[in-house]
Amino acid sequence: MTASDDTGVPVPETPLDTWVRALATELGVDPAVVDVAGLLDVARDAAHGVARPATPLTTFLLGYAVATGTVGLDEAMRRTSALAAGWQERSAALGGTGA
Repeated sequence: MTASDDTGVPVPETPLDTWVRALATELGVDPAVVDVAGLLDVARDAAHGVARPATPLTTFLLGYAVATGTVGLDEAMRRTSALAAGWQERSAALGGTGA
């Protein structure tokens, strides 16, 4: 989490920033390692590429994979977004209904 814009100018903390910092602290996670923008991008990709209910499950599985050390955060986010982006076509090819 950062509290500055692209130019390094400090910006006020949003309610989301406050929530993430509080939750990270409550769960014993360093708030500095939380890539809010990246995780929101992955959540958006899951919601739009798969289905809205996939969002919390996707972010849980991504976090679990990172926590267990099977993949790093950046790679997990990249792979998750890529899978979600192609999910409609993949699901249709497998005989599913997509979203």
